[in-house]
Amino acid sequence: MTSTHQPVPPLWNCGCCGDDWPCEPGRRELLAEYDGCRLSLSVYLAAQLVVATQHLAHVPASHLHHRFVGWVR
Repeated sequence: MTSTHQPVPPLWNCGCCGDDWPCEPGRRELLAEYDGCRLSLSVYLAAQLVVATQHLAHVPASHLHHRFVGWVR
């Protein structure tokens, strides 16, 4: 399954709904896609965070961390 809610750099908004990525629907899709593999999901999101920090240097790091990986439990 591939999420329909994909990020669009350099703003890192959702290409489907326009919200900050990962948006709520995108998070649900990612959780379903990585069901049982939270570590893999966290690694994927951390890699996206690294790229996003280059584009979103004006956004506080704590906000980006919460947005990209802080919601995964």
